[in-house]
Amino acid sequence: MRYRRREVETGGLAFLDVICCGFGAVILLLVLTKIFEPIRLEESHVELEGLIARYQLELHEILGETEVVRRERLSTIERVDEDQTQIASLERELTRIRAEFLATEDDSDISAELAGRLAEAKQRLTEEMQRLLADYKPDPDDYVIGGIPVDSEYIIFIIDTSGSMQRYAWNRVQQQLRETLEVYPQVKGIQVFNDMGEYMFKSYRNEWIPDTPARREAILNALRNWSAFSNSSPREGILKAIDTFYDPDKKISLYVYSDDFASGSINAVVREVDRRNKAGPDGQRRVRIHAVAFPVYYEVTNGELLTAARFATLMRVLCQRNGGTFVALPSLRR
Repeated sequence: MRYRRREVETGGLAFLDVICCGFGAVILLLVLTKIFEPIRLEESHVELEGLIARYQLELHEILGETEVVRRERLSTIERVDEDQTQIASLERELTRIRAEFLATEDDSDISAELAGRLAEAKQRLTEEMQRLLADYKPDPDDYVIGGIPVDSEYIIFIIDTSGSMQRYAWNRVQQQLRETLEVYPQVKGIQVFNDMGEYMFKSYRNEWIPDTPARREAILNALRNWSAFSNSSPREGILKAIDTFYDPDKKISLYVYSDDFASGSINAVVREVDRRNKAGPDGQRRVRIHAVAFPVYYEVTNGELLTAARFATLMRVLCQRNGGTFVALPSLRR
C-alpha cells in the first residue's frame, strides 16, 4: 500500500511540470512580442511618411498640368475668337459678291434659253437641209451653248457623289443634268460615272447606254438616290472615261460636276490626261472636257475654300487644253 501512493505522487508531479513549462512558454512569447512590436510600429510610420511624400509630389505635378491645360484653353478661345472674326468678314464679302452675281442672273438665263432653242433646231435638221448645207462650213461658235460646244456624238457625265454634294447641291445637280441632256436632243451614246469611276448602271460597264427617252428618264431617276463612295477628286473618273471610251473616230464630251478637289496634284492630273487624250489629224483632242463647279463651300458651308479653288484651277486648265469650257455656277438655286 505504501508503494502505490508514492507512485501516484510521482505521476502528479510530472503533470505539474508539464503545466508549468507551458505557462512559461506562453509568458516568453508575450515578452518577445512586446520587444519587437515597437520596431514594427516604427517601420509602419516610416512607410506612411514616404507614401504621403509621394502623394504630395503627384499632387504638385497634377496641379502643374492643370495650369498648363488652363492656359492652353485660354489660348484656344482667343484663336477661336480671331477665326470667328475672320469668318464674319469673309461672309460679308461673299454676300457682296453673291449679290453682284444675282444681279446678272436673269439676263444670263434668258440668253441660255434662247441659245438652247437654237441648238435644238440645228440638231433637228432634215436630210434635205443637211444636203443643202453639205459644203457650208459654219463658224465654230455656231455649235456653242452658253460657251459649251454641243457638237459631240457621245457624252459622259462624271458626277461627284461626296457628302457635301449630296447634302447641299443634289437638287441642282439633277437640274443641271436634265438641262444638259436637253441641249443634246439625240446622241449615239451616253454614260454616267461618279468621280471615282464607278458606273451608275453596272449592266452597261465598258459600253455606251443607248440614247432613248426611256433611258434618259432612267438616268435622271437613278440620280435621285445615287450615293456611291467618293473621295472628292475627279481624277479617277476622268482617266477611266478616257481609257475606256477614247476613240479617234468618235466625238466625245465629258461633263464633270463637282464642288472641290480635296487631294492630289493638279499638274500630275493634267499630265496624265495629256498622255491619254491624244489629238487627231486636225490637231483637236478627241475627248472634250467640260466642267461645272457647284458653289457649295462658298454659299452653304463654312468648309475649306482652298479645295474649291483647287477644283476650279484644275478644271480650267483641263478644259482649256482639251477643247472644253469651265462654268462656275453663281448659286445653288435656279
